[in-house]
Amino acid sequence: MTRILTVYPELPNITVGGGFAGTSGESSSYKYGLFDRTIRGIEIILGNGTHIWASAKQHRDLFYTAAGSCGSLGVITLLEMELIDAKSYVELQYIPVKSTQDAVEVLRKYQDTPDVDYMDGIMYSLTRGVIMLGRLTNTPIPDKIMRFDRPRDPWCYMHAESILNNLNTSAAQTYKESIPIQPYLFRYDRGVFWSGLRAFKYFATPFNALTRWLLDPFMYTRTMVHAMHRSGIAARTIIQDYGIPYDAASAFVEWTHERTGGIWPLWLCPVKCAPLGEKSFSQGGNVRDGILLDVGIWDVGPADRRAFIKLNRDFEEKVTGLGGMKCLYAHAYYTEDEFWGIYDGGRYERLRREYFAGNLMSVWEKVRVDFREGEEGGWKEWFWGTWPFGGLYGVASAAKGLVWESEFLLKK
Repeated sequence: MTRILTVYPELPNITVGGGFAGTSGESSSYKYGLFDRTIRGIEIILGNGTHIWASAKQHRDLFYTAAGSCGSLGVITLLEMELIDAKSYVELQYIPVKSTQDAVEVLRKYQDTPDVDYMDGIMYSLTRGVIMLGRLTNTPIPDKIMRFDRPRDPWCYMHAESILNNLNTSAAQTYKESIPIQPYLFRYDRGVFWSGLRAFKYFATPFNALTRWLLDPFMYTRTMVHAMHRSGIAARTIIQDYGIPYDAASAFVEWTHERTGGIWPLWLCPVKCAPLGEKSFSQGGNVRDGILLDVGIWDVGPADRRAFIKLNRDFEEKVTGLGGMKCLYAHAYYTEDEFWGIYDGGRYERLRREYFAGNLMSVWEKVRVDFREGEEGGWKEWFWGTWPFGGLYGVASAAKGLVWESEFLLKK
């Protein structure tokens, strides 16, 4: 019997170590929690060169604080993971929603349904969205098998929107189809959710089935992330996931729309929080609700660096005020005092002393953005900030990787 992870990182460039040391919430997280909740124990090399096994029973504080602390307490070399029996297909049900509040009500309705295995959603505007419920099965729906992993296949978010357009929301219609298990688990890899659309817009390239097919080798997560960082565009890209209490989700999405002028689509993913005493570092001390709604916000931000930083800081302040959390895989714009006002700095520093981690970078030093970065001016700043030089350099670097099969593009 084939077995799979209980919480499966849905982008192939998310490693097991990264999912544990960073923060990874996926479509089964409403049931199991963040990815780190599925890890039973870790082997970790400490700052003095010794290695120990940490779990809920051994070195308990270290185990839970290492989760989400970005490798700042030691080097994790081995993880023991929980697995479940796999099935051949996921039967995916699409449910249209007319608002964020409507989406929350649907998620609440199904979160305790035993036969539902996966649950997430996409909002395309304030008044149009879809919730997707997945059920593991070995029996596909006849003549309704869908894939997202071939060059001729649509990107997942586009396919979901096309289904939404054909459903009558007033009649509460739903639609079901079957997806082979692997294409389901990595359904957002092609196009990196919808971030690939930004690349087409950047280069003023027509966005249609033909161009997506022609450029398909460039549209996978590893390649796109590599190109984005080499191009310098990452410095002004908003890539953030914020966990918001259900009751505040509508207010947050409306505020996001007003503050940004409309960043769409938005990803919705409910995440079960860890109980007191078992919280990962990244959950912080600000969260009180049992389930948070992860709102994924991914787009290019303002070109002006001060405006970009201000927007990110406004997001962080808003989320903190609503009793939510920020995923620490992303850039953080907090001041040091603000950061340690959210996270348990006393416990963290005690563990750094106890486990010889004082010479390692702290988690704040790892995730923070240096506000001075990019302000030096000169020809380099002009080059990276002038269209399309940075983008062309990123594409050239990605093309080199495609030819030479470098570390970000594994052999098939």
